[in-house]
Amino acid sequence: MADKQLQIIPLGGLGEFGMNCMAVRYGDDIIVLDAGMMFPDAELLGVDIVTPDFSYLEENSDKVRGLILTHGHEDHIGGIPFLLSQLDIPVYGTAFTLALVERRLEEHQMLDKVRLNTVKPGGKLTLGPFAIEFIHVTHSIVACVALAITTPLGVIIHTGDYKVDPTPTDNELFDLHTLAEYGKRGVLLLMSDSTNVDRPGYTESERAVGPRLEDLFVRSPRRLVISCFSSSIHRLQQILDLAQEYGRKVAFLGRSMNNTTEIAHDLGLLTIPNGILLRPQDIMQTAPSKLVAVASGTQGEPMSALSRVAVDNHKSLSLEAGDTVALSSRIIPGNEKAIYRMMNHVAKRGADVIYGPMNPPIHVSGHGSAEELRLVLNLVRPRFFVPIHGEYRQMAKHAQLAHHLSHLGLEDTFILESGQTLVIDNEGARKGEPVTVGRVCIDSGSIGDVVEEFVIRDRRHLSEDGFVLPIIAINKNSGRSEGLPEIVSRGFMSMEEGTDLLRDARQVVLKTIESSTVEERGDWGVMQEKIRVDLRRFIHKQTSRRPLIMPVILEV
Repeated sequence: MADKQLQIIPLGGLGEFGMNCMAVRYGDDIIVLDAGMMFPDAELLGVDIVTPDFSYLEENSDKVRGLILTHGHEDHIGGIPFLLSQLDIPVYGTAFTLALVERRLEEHQMLDKVRLNTVKPGGKLTLGPFAIEFIHVTHSIVACVALAITTPLGVIIHTGDYKVDPTPTDNELFDLHTLAEYGKRGVLLLMSDSTNVDRPGYTESERAVGPRLEDLFVRSPRRLVISCFSSSIHRLQQILDLAQEYGRKVAFLGRSMNNTTEIAHDLGLLTIPNGILLRPQDIMQTAPSKLVAVASGTQGEPMSALSRVAVDNHKSLSLEAGDTVALSSRIIPGNEKAIYRMMNHVAKRGADVIYGPMNPPIHVSGHGSAEELRLVLNLVRPRFFVPIHGEYRQMAKHAQLAHHLSHLGLEDTFILESGQTLVIDNEGARKGEPVTVGRVCIDSGSIGDVVEEFVIRDRRHLSEDGFVLPIIAINKNSGRSEGLPEIVSRGFMSMEEGTDLLRDARQVVLKTIESSTVEERGDWGVMQEKIRVDLRRFIHKQTSRRPLIMPVILEV
């Protein structure tokens, strides 16, 4: 590689949402910015999460100096265990971000093998030829930073995810001053978040949600159930403060909700008033007008706390007529069907349902709208610009926003997709040779089950473990199973060898059906997931194998 050449190498997150991962290379030194994941599309059967293909970093493992994190959302940290299973490199981030990473690493029994280094906003570190400064930005999660990376050829600004919130609830303002200082001194390259470029004006402040949440407390005569992203610490703080003001106890429901609030509280980022928390098992013994439950599951995930509550299958909370359920989150495109199905179940319980684009909504975005993106461009005044974090149409629109900066020194804008590279040297900037990228599908959250494409994953899955096809006939009117489930298997084990196992498997499926509520039995999506989970657990316990399980439900 030629001397004095800088390479920008997006491994994920450009031209798509999720899997954010960017490599920056100068000579024989590489730093990695974020290592995220994304949730699978519907056609990725049996896949739990999807991460970038880290082959390029593996091939250059001796040159990678460290992983630097902008914030703790899953699309920026979810791929870390899979990256660090291949590379032994130090990790740098804010305390809250690293605490979330620790939980991920604990799940994979990797915590004692990884070097985590805490850096505060305003802090600096040096890795090879790169000097990195962490700049505080506002977003929908706490402790977010942009990165100012000083290289031998000039300064690179990577914004991470951000919005310019003028009145954040924690009073920690976006550090526009530092961005502007870099802009005055000269910035070689700006890489900026494009998520909300198609929204005109400014994104509302997180503080704007407060009065709308308060209206819920005022108008809800009975139990109030609010679902929001567990990482929205600012939102959770407002709910806790309002609960104290209106004399309600607070119960957190869902593993992610409990884990994240515990981390935030331990780090002093979430203030929990004394005596306000309620154990989930005490919810039904508490006066309905004195309770607010905060549940995970805003996107209708089948086994989440809110989905269980919706079908009356949660061990701690049963909805009753007059209760209020509110989604304080956006509906992520693609999840509409699952969310509306969940809300239908809530409505059947007689609860008041508040969700979607209400006027005004009880949610604000964490990403900057067009005017905020324009503000950052004007402050930084880069020589070159690369829009990041968005689909191609959004990055293209962000590039159009930047065109007016030509009189301020912007020489060129490059719209890159994952795998396309940008080369900068003394002669200028240009697109370079592409690198290998792709999607790696993770099955059951196990590093050992990684495959690079879902077709290969399914073929390997079938060739090694075969498939099991539980066939269940459910009476549409009664919701009951018509006779014993049938189980067909191919490539799993011989009929003679597996007679006893398949007989027991039928009982497992039957038990799953019988233990489900009538509404669950009428919801094929929920039942298929429950049967798949229970049968996979049973078969793995008995055989240590993982056949592809595809439940088929027949309506009779």
